[in-house]
Amino acid sequence: MTSDLPTPQPDPVEARRAGGPFAEAPSLDGELRFDEVALDAAATDFGGLVSRRPAAVLRPGSAKDVAAMVRYCRERGLKVAGRGQGHSTHGQAQVPDGLVVELSALDSIEILDDTAVVGSGVVWSDLLRATLERGLTPPAFTDYLELSVGGTLSAGGLGGQIGRYGTQVDNVRELEVVTGKGKLTTCSPTVRPDLFRAALGGLGQCGIITRATISLVPAPRSVRHYVLTYPTVEAITAQQTKLIQEARFDYLVGQALPGPDGWTYMIEAGTYDGTADDDERLTSDLGHTAAQIQDVPYFDFVNRLAPAVEAFKAMGEWQRPHPWYDSFLPASTVNTVVTDTLSGLKGNAIGVTAVILLYPILTAKCATPLPIMPDEELVYLFSLLKTASPGADSAEEMVAANRAQYDVTRAAGGCWYPIGSVPLTKEDWVRHFGPFWAEFDAARRRYDPDGVLTPGQRIF
Repeated sequence: MTSDLPTPQPDPVEARRAGGPFAEAPSLDGELRFDEVALDAAATDFGGLVSRRPAAVLRPGSAKDVAAMVRYCRERGLKVAGRGQGHSTHGQAQVPDGLVVELSALDSIEILDDTAVVGSGVVWSDLLRATLERGLTPPAFTDYLELSVGGTLSAGGLGGQIGRYGTQVDNVRELEVVTGKGKLTTCSPTVRPDLFRAALGGLGQCGIITRATISLVPAPRSVRHYVLTYPTVEAITAQQTKLIQEARFDYLVGQALPGPDGWTYMIEAGTYDGTADDDERLTSDLGHTAAQIQDVPYFDFVNRLAPAVEAFKAMGEWQRPHPWYDSFLPASTVNTVVTDTLSGLKGNAIGVTAVILLYPILTAKCATPLPIMPDEELVYLFSLLKTASPGADSAEEMVAANRAQYDVTRAAGGCWYPIGSVPLTKEDWVRHFGPFWAEFDAARRRYDPDGVLTPGQRIF
């Protein structure tokens, strides 16, 4: 007698695991994923320029899972990279035929007296909400709060509070890290300081950050927000130089804005818990051509990019390729480089929703060796945050332009802030790290001797 029941079909996920490089993977608190949804997500990023498909994705239930799988991969010659929100722009967190660790699963938050102990997958907006319940805040933020703690700490983390508090990595007291040997360890300025220095801003080359202890400060209730307009590069940088050296504001950034009659320049500044009584004292000598002033609740101010992001998503721009370029320029050459760059920059070269950042950094406030900055007391972040919009240059043309801009930056004594889309050679990377290269290379050989971690950065 024959049966009318259908023949059982093998589970494709289990079949892939059984025949693949992870067939002997250890038991985990979390899970390994082999389904198409997980693999496709891990094969791309915000940049939309590079696609490298991993063999598996780990959704860890604990940091011990990360350590166990790094050991497993090391023994088998497989590569591993941690992925937070996938906001890199040139495949930095991708691993062809290897393992991507989905760090968003590590999302614990513990608020102590003056620190927060957080999993590396926590996004900064969630951390801020949690700290504000205790009247506290992290001192430094990036412009966009929907990035992961581990992701920005692996790069540096820059924002408008840098004049008072430095970068985000300057406000870390301790890290829990999984090294390339698969060892779960802690590091700090006094415990394994070489690993601490190499992990903060180290682009995942010596360890995957799984937890961070971050300093907290009292949170303001509101921000008096000033938007001041200037006609030239020289005019805005002269005022920004004065403002950051005086520490006049709690928050200070700037942008270049294209218009029908050329470029205009905008300072955004904020004073915490300020009032209208502060306006004359803070702005009367700043020589701006226009001013807008308003009071904004602290969370809304720090998170003020969120409405623009939603608008970009509705336009379809957020989903398009983003060949971003970020750099540090010495104050001695910033006016020349920015003026020359923008004078030849047409809208089709950057896209319709591009953002061009220009704001000062006091290097004395940046105590960690990474990210690398020019050797001057005052430097400027100059970023061309491009989108390959319809009718604009192709993403490939924008990347080629980024490489040309990188060469201009280097010739002017500047450095790349390595979060964007610039193809570099090994020699470029050695020059980039400069005097820190020997220490960084030694840390890599000590903590990831087999070169397991984060191959997408293409440094070693």
